[in-house]
Amino acid sequence: MPDSTDIPADLSTGERIRLLRESRGLTRPVVAGLCGRGPDWLKKIETGERELRSHALLLRLAAALQVSDLATITGGQSETTQPVPLGRLNHPTMPAIWAAVMTQSLAPADAGPVDVAALQGRTDQTWRLWHTSGHNRTEVGALLPDLIRDAETAARTLDGADRRAALVALSDVYRLTGQATAYVAPAELAWVVADRALAAARQADDPAAIAAAAWNMGNILRETTYPEEALRVVTEAADLIRPHLASAPDNWRGIYGALQLHAAVTAAREGRDGDAWRYWDAGDQVAKSLPAAYVHPSTVFGRANVDFHAVSVATDLRSSRKALALADDLDPDVMPSTERRSRLWVEVARGHLQRGDRTAALHVMRMAHDISAETVAYTPSARTVAADLWRKAPRAMRGEASQLAERVGVMTA
Repeated sequence: MPDSTDIPADLSTGERIRLLRESRGLTRPVVAGLCGRGPDWLKKIETGERELRSHALLLRLAAALQVSDLATITGGQSETTQPVPLGRLNHPTMPAIWAAVMTQSLAPADAGPVDVAALQGRTDQTWRLWHTSGHNRTEVGALLPDLIRDAETAARTLDGADRRAALVALSDVYRLTGQATAYVAPAELAWVVADRALAAARQADDPAAIAAAAWNMGNILRETTYPEEALRVVTEAADLIRPHLASAPDNWRGIYGALQLHAAVTAAREGRDGDAWRYWDAGDQVAKSLPAAYVHPSTVFGRANVDFHAVSVATDLRSSRKALALADDLDPDVMPSTERRSRLWVEVARGHLQRGDRTAALHVMRMAHDISAETVAYTPSARTVAADLWRKAPRAMRGEASQLAERVGVMTA
C-alpha cells in the first residue's frame, strides 16, 4: 500500500484519495459510508468536482483509508506530520460526567424535597460560567456530575407544574453537558446527552426548551457530518416556535434567532452561499427586533453574535476578504462570552490562512489562546489552524508557532 513517499507530488487531493482507496481494495460506497456520506459525494471529491473543505470529513477519510498523516491526503510538504487522531480528545472531567450520565439507578429516588427554582438558578449560573471562564471545560465539567444527578432526581420526584419546570431544567443541564463535552465525549455519550435534552423538553411540552434542545441536537448532527439532518432539525424547530414570536418573551425570539444562525453556518460549510446568507439575514432581522443589549443566556444570541457569525459564514464560504473586512468592523469586547470571543479570533486566523498570511494568523491565534486556552485546545478548527502554523510558519515565526502548538496540544514530535 502506498504511503506519502509513494504518491507523486503533483497529484491533487482527490487523486490521492482515489489512489489510496484503490490501493487498499476499497470501494467508493464503503469509504463514503465510513464517512457518513454517499458514493456520489466521494466521486465528486475524487474527480475534483467538489472541494473537500471539512476538517472533520478529512479526518474521517484518513481513518477510513488507514492513513496516519493528513499530509498523505492533502499533499502538504513538511518535515513534520499532522497525526490523525485515533479517538476523541481527552479531558480529566470526562470520567465523572460519563458516570453521571450513563450510570443511573433504576430504584426509586430517596431524596428530600427539591427546590426547582434553585435548581434552575444553579443551571443558569453554570451556563454563565461556561461563557465567562477562560477554562470553561474544566470549571463547568467539575460542576456537571452533581447538577445532572440533581436534575434527574427533580424530574423523577416532582409532579405537576414543578415537574414541568424540572424537565426544562434537566433539558438545560443536558444541553450544557453537550457543550462542555463537545469533541471530548465518546460518540455514544454525545448522542445520549443530545437525545435526553430533547426528550426532557418534549415531556415538559415547552416550545422554547424544545427549540433550544433542537439547536443542541443540530450541533451534534453537523459535527458528525450529517448536515442535511442538522438543517432539518433546526428548521423544524424554527417552524415550531415561529407562530409564538409576536407575543413571545425575548428569550423565545433569542432561540429562534440562534436556530437561524445555526442553519447559516451549516449551509456555509456545505458551500451553499445563497442559503447561508439567507439564514444569516433571518437571524439579523431577529436581532434587530430585540433590545440592543439583549443576549440569550445559553446560545448568546444577540447583536454581537449575529455579527460574529457573519465572519464565520464568510470564512466557511472561503470568502476570506469579506470575512476579514467584517472582522475589522467588530468590537470583540461587546461579546459577553469569552468562548465566543476566542472563537472569533480563530475564524479570523482561518481567513488569514486562506489568504496565505501565516504571520497574521499566528498573531490572532495567540490572541484567541490568551482569551480562552481551553476553547482553542478543544475546538477542531482551532487545532487545525495551530497545526498548519506549526508545519508551515515562516522561518522567523517557527519558534512561536511551535510554542502555540505545544500549548494547544498539537503534537510537535
